[in-house]
Amino acid sequence: MLVLLTVLRSSPYRLPLLVALCALCAASAAHALERVNLTTGFSYDCVRHEAEDAGHVRLYLYSADVMDSSDNFILIPADKIVSVETLPDPPKPQAPAVATAVPVSATTDVHELLARAGAQHNIDVELLASVVKAESGGNTRAVSRTGARGLMQLMPGTARDLGVNDAFRPDQNINGGAKYLDTLLTMYKNNLSLALAAYNAGPAAVDRYHGIPPYRETRAYVARVEREFIRRTEAAKQAAKLAAQQATTRNTVMATAVLP
Repeated sequence: MLVLLTVLRSSPYRLPLLVALCALCAASAAHALERVNLTTGFSYDCVRHEAEDAGHVRLYLYSADVMDSSDNFILIPADKIVSVETLPDPPKPQAPAVATAVPVSATTDVHELLARAGAQHNIDVELLASVVKAESGGNTRAVSRTGARGLMQLMPGTARDLGVNDAFRPDQNINGGAKYLDTLLTMYKNNLSLALAAYNAGPAAVDRYHGIPPYRETRAYVARVEREFIRRTEAAKQAAKLAAQQATTRNTVMATAVLP
């Protein structure tokens, strides 16, 4: 699966990051990809696109071997599409050597730490929360089979470079992970998918393949984080809308109550 989601860091999309039109688009390395560029500044990579009724375009995300998947396509308003371009095939895959987080249950409430680190490093708190969920499931003591530690699964060498003395301390781990993700977003010109791929497989792998490495685990990781990010952002938006409606109702009731 190849996923590309361009994030405009210097624009209002950066923090909070607008993801109403974000999606996970993927394709087999054996198929040429199409890049669909949107008016929002985001872009999707997909296998092909087709015109749909009612002013929409259907983007097929996967290759023919998984065409029966219920998540195989998304619908995009036709007037949101700026252009469609054909991409070259990625390099042939090599054997992966990447770290995985041990699946564990969330045990610590770290939202305040995530919000603080997000504000410091100009990263959406929901994005950081999505990375934490994918990496450790929220377990502060998580350790991968390759030695990555803590909430954001920092390797010992990376942790030292980031000034993290104790990777099992949530405040240090989250701040270090947010700093590292910020560095990767800068390195890859705010392309979220590439930054996430580098977070998982390392910048050397992303640079070698000039994109998301054709590692099954890395592709699944990028898709998982982006999908969770979209879900969390939409939930936060709905919660804010509900709170605003409730506040309006309270104000109306109070204003009515004081009328003579």
